[in-house]
Amino acid sequence: MFVDRVKLYVKAGDGGDGAVAFLREKYRPHGGPAGGDGGKGGDVVLVATRRKHTLYDFKFRAHFKAQRGEQGRGKNQQGKDGEDLLIEVPLGTVVRDGEKGHVLCDLIEEGQRCVVARGGRGGRGNARFATPTNQLPRYAEKGQKGEERWLILELKLIADVGLVGLPNAGKSTLLSRLTRARPKIADYPFTTLSPVLGVMELEEGTQLVLADIPGLIEGASQGKGLGYEFLRHIERTKLILHLLDVSEGRSEDPLRAFEIINREMKSYSPELTKKPQVVVGTKIDNLTDRSYLERLRREFKVRGYLFLAVSAVTGEGLEELKYHIVRKFKEIENEKPREIQGVAEPSTACRSGSS
Repeated sequence: MFVDRVKLYVKAGDGGDGAVAFLREKYRPHGGPAGGDGGKGGDVVLVATRRKHTLYDFKFRAHFKAQRGEQGRGKNQQGKDGEDLLIEVPLGTVVRDGEKGHVLCDLIEEGQRCVVARGGRGGRGNARFATPTNQLPRYAEKGQKGEERWLILELKLIADVGLVGLPNAGKSTLLSRLTRARPKIADYPFTTLSPVLGVMELEEGTQLVLADIPGLIEGASQGKGLGYEFLRHIERTKLILHLLDVSEGRSEDPLRAFEIINREMKSYSPELTKKPQVVVGTKIDNLTDRSYLERLRREFKVRGYLFLAVSAVTGEGLEELKYHIVRKFKEIENEKPREIQGVAEPSTACRSGSS
């Protein structure tokens, strides 16, 4: 089960109380105050890890409390500090304050840590309060309370390329052909109910992570269909593949479908529509009039978009698509296209075959 938003309660450990004690040892009749300090309470710390890919575990446990510090003891012995509570979360977790809503931290690197609740300071023992005028203080300090708060964790998948489109645009099938991911594929809308990641393996160890986002429909911003909640997962992507069904049995005109998705993305966040997009016509194995693809290519060129056509079933156009994905990605990274490692430029025959 994919869970990408949860609410947690965290409580740091309280500091231990300081001790009231007096030194009573043979041959030291005037030992004086000897109460030790209390230990510090443990912090609550979120740690980013690649071992987790969802916030599912937090559906069953929403309260976390760190260990409190031990009380001080006699003979000036300080109480033991409470252990920090380490909570592992997936890479890409955004941590917000549960009440005010502001971002506390954004965990995007392996091992990155965020202290979300600090443990209380230990109280001072009575030995700390001895003065020339008060040589036998009979009081000590209480330990401070540890911080407590509600948190909202939101997972934004870290992917290089995001796949968007209407339901049944062919996103899951394409992902399965470009990567080793095995998403659910069926001939009905909303087969993908949660984002799916896949890794596109290139030569010399080069990899790109692709994210299949559940299909959007017109009115998603008003809560129709699956809503646009999952669009947060392409906020981190550098490139968007906008998939359009161009088959003869399509349920929506490709140009109108393109406008619908862009309008819904803009409604979610205007920044999404500013990301580079490559438009991909899918299911061309079910298209007899190939001149229609050329008309679409000219139309999208006028709008400033590269248009490619593929069939995930027959494999037609996939090599050209892989080439342009990597090329575009490298351009975004401000590298020269000719320095690409991993995908050779497709032949002229290959490129013309997809159109």
